[in-house]
Amino acid sequence: MTDRDAFLTGFDAPPGALQRVSPLTRRIVAPNPGAFTYTGTCSYVIGHGDVAIVDPGPADASHIEALLAATKGETLRYLLVTHTHRDHSPAARILREKTGATIAGCAPYAPPPDLAVTGPGLDASHDRAYAPDITLADGDRLAFGGLTIEVVATPGHTTNHLCFALAEELTLFTGDHVMGWATTVIAPPDGSMGEYFVSLEKLRGRDDRLFWPAHGGPVKEPQRYLRALLHHRRQREAAILERLEAGDATIAAIVARIYEGFDSALQRAAALSVFAHLEDLVERGLARADGPATLEARYFRISE
Repeated sequence: MTDRDAFLTGFDAPPGALQRVSPLTRRIVAPNPGAFTYTGTCSYVIGHGDVAIVDPGPADASHIEALLAATKGETLRYLLVTHTHRDHSPAARILREKTGATIAGCAPYAPPPDLAVTGPGLDASHDRAYAPDITLADGDRLAFGGLTIEVVATPGHTTNHLCFALAEELTLFTGDHVMGWATTVIAPPDGSMGEYFVSLEKLRGRDDRLFWPAHGGPVKEPQRYLRALLHHRRQREAAILERLEAGDATIAAIVARIYEGFDSALQRAAALSVFAHLEDLVERGLARADGPATLEARYFRISE
């Protein structure tokens, strides 16, 4: 899978429109398109009568009003948050104030202890005001309206990332862990490539028949797509090792070679992705740095 091949583009859901996407699931896309959010954040309304919303989204007034209109006449029980990036969680506290719903989801963001050494990755993107009523952990279950949500911890994109499985439809709400339109950004120190690989393998052991990502359309063949994602990341890893072998010792030099022709607006994300791979390669003993693993360090391949 190359940078664009096999990704599931062509998503055309209009922002603000309520769409029924399955018997138990409705979707509204927030009006926050961008380089990292695609057409906007997908908020999902689950159930009938007693309902939950997965990833309420940004603190955008029109999006919040659309969610309130979508659940009018129903009881909003839970606001489920996959992680604390500001395109996912801020609307939760506003909806809690307006409806009395319970915020249940990931743990609040905690700055990594090595932040001063590695430098910020997507640190500024976190919603530091997020305060859940219930902090969920792997394997926890929530019941409402005759439905069951199971929590699947998937660190990698962020340390606190969760997915939510809807047992009655064998579907998984994957947040930013798995998206059909692009690979997720892994940005140390909060993001971890090693944990991301483990979390992808974890999903390969499940039997979900459909993924609902927080950006873009559904992933309809989850197992096939997970294999493609893993293959793509291992190809990127191999390319980085090749550049180290060729003498490219800095992240800037590696990005210039393996992301040649890449959108300049995404160069920072590319550098963070290479950094995440290098951090993982150093931990696995396949590469070394000339000091702490940072964006500015020089890296060298360790011969087998």
